[in-house]
Amino acid sequence: MKDRLNHRGHGYPLRAKSGGSPRNDLRLALRTLPFAVLLLCVLCGETSFAQPQLKTQAESERHRYEIQLTLDFDKRTYTGTERVRFVNRGTRATSTLYFHLYSNLRVPGYFPPKKTESGEAVSDEPRLEVLEVRTANTNAPVPYTLEDQDTTLRVNLRELIAPRAATEVVITFKGSVPEIDPEETGLVAHVMQQVSAAIGSAREMRRARGINFRCRGVLLLGSWYPVLAARAGDDWLRRMEPSIGDSLVTDVADYQVTIDSPQGVSVFTPVEASNVTSKDGRTATTFSAESLRDFVVVAGSNMRAEQRVISGITIRSIYRNEHETAARRALNIAADAVNVYVRRIGPLPLRTISLVDAPLVATLSNAEFSGFAAIASAFYLDFDSPSVSSMPDIIREQRASVEESLEWTVAHVVAHQWWGTAVGNDPSREPVLDEALANWSALLYYREVHGEKKAEVALEEQLRGVYKLYRTFGGEDMEANRAAREYRNSFQYAAIVIGKGALLFEALRKMIGDEKFFAALAKYYAANRFEVAQMDDLRGAVVGEASVEQRRTVSRTFDRWLSSKNGDEDIAPPDPKLAAELGLPVKDPKTGGNVFSRVGRFFWQQMTRIR
Repeated sequence: MKDRLNHRGHGYPLRAKSGGSPRNDLRLALRTLPFAVLLLCVLCGETSFAQPQLKTQAESERHRYEIQLTLDFDKRTYTGTERVRFVNRGTRATSTLYFHLYSNLRVPGYFPPKKTESGEAVSDEPRLEVLEVRTANTNAPVPYTLEDQDTTLRVNLRELIAPRAATEVVITFKGSVPEIDPEETGLVAHVMQQVSAAIGSAREMRRARGINFRCRGVLLLGSWYPVLAARAGDDWLRRMEPSIGDSLVTDVADYQVTIDSPQGVSVFTPVEASNVTSKDGRTATTFSAESLRDFVVVAGSNMRAEQRVISGITIRSIYRNEHETAARRALNIAADAVNVYVRRIGPLPLRTISLVDAPLVATLSNAEFSGFAAIASAFYLDFDSPSVSSMPDIIREQRASVEESLEWTVAHVVAHQWWGTAVGNDPSREPVLDEALANWSALLYYREVHGEKKAEVALEEQLRGVYKLYRTFGGEDMEANRAAREYRNSFQYAAIVIGKGALLFEALRKMIGDEKFFAALAKYYAANRFEVAQMDDLRGAVVGEASVEQRRTVSRTFDRWLSSKNGDEDIAPPDPKLAAELGLPVKDPKTGGNVFSRVGRFFWQQMTRIR
């Protein structure tokens, strides 16, 4: 979170007919659709060396959160108090603070479930309530209002805060999260959602329940507390709206979080615990961290972790016991990815990166936070285990695609710690800056770890293949630099923003050469670490490294890939051979509609990918 609250989610699953099972619905979809796309856009020897000294933002310039959180795991509720230190980094005095309450964000047309006969409301969305706001030094009440359908908390201070000065307020709050039906999180549900996105045109929007829920004994709190909105100079970046992309952008801050939880429930956050005490069946665990954009919490009774240290960074894989094989593989991939990114991009200010096996709903395949990334449990498969033998044959046959997809996704989410966390951006307005750069970085991982030949295969399947399939299914080419709200669903977002955007960076690398391109990336990264970057910052870094003769061409390349519709020429046009294999041109003699006569291998490869 995407933030950055970086959460990625997509589409709505195809609706089952009354009485139909997910497996039967899947077979029906596969008779009407081709297979090679089902995995579509996934996301989407150990070396250790000394970590260079990082130039960090001064502590006096960072916001700070001191949070006391009490969890009621069984009731899926929590209460908390946060002491927030706000530093005015603008040029004008201010007396107003804005906080985001992301848990209260709702998609247009949302209606809460009706109350039960007992009068209890069973919500399918999380809820965050502010109980009071007080000054930290005098404990005096501070007036506040809730705006934007309760998604923004406005705190009206009694005194002006001068530039470079700071103030502290104390906010008391409570929250709740929904219980997610396990059937929403299985691989069949994820595959069905991708099929739906490929053939449908319904608009998808990410919901707050995607990163705030309990399911299969795992509690995920991705946006559970009031968080200061980011600022650009003296302007608050208040805008927050549901879309297919990420919703929040926040400034870096320091955290000290103490979590009171039932004994027997393991708690994980972006950092390891600094203090643990137990009393009366409860455990109080304290976590301290610097320079994070958010603070995610995961809790569960059947979870464990393994870790490795690479380049001074602790990499953890957190998982449920039944997913041990895939979790260990993810740990090794993440270690290799960190090694590549530190060497090629620059040192990471974080000291811990955690991957968690989380039962995410089918509209969300992975979610990134500061120092933390959740990947859908549905893709943590051990194809040699007895449990997989009960899955549909058509999915078990895609072992290679699922495993390749997990590797690409791990490399992608690790890269988000550089693009989106260390270097912030507004993911709702310029998603290319984090999504496309992270996807291109996954390609870099393949090239560095597996060699050029396998990298070319990955480029073809993970980037060009997604766009080609999207166009073959009738999707319209679009500009890649549009705001996230302008893309209809995960299929379109993956093809245009994540795929087409990543191919821009590959084109630039080939144009100016590795030495200049990596120098530009490193300078962009160093100059914008801890800040909220814009596309002009990245463009300027690349143009600055290019030779005088290349600069106009570089600028035109940015415009061509981001602001025009040349995808068919630059990537691939619709594939008539693939369309014929999928049965797309065949018309139903009665209705005139398309009949999908066969399920193609490429379709299934794509549609079983993580998106």
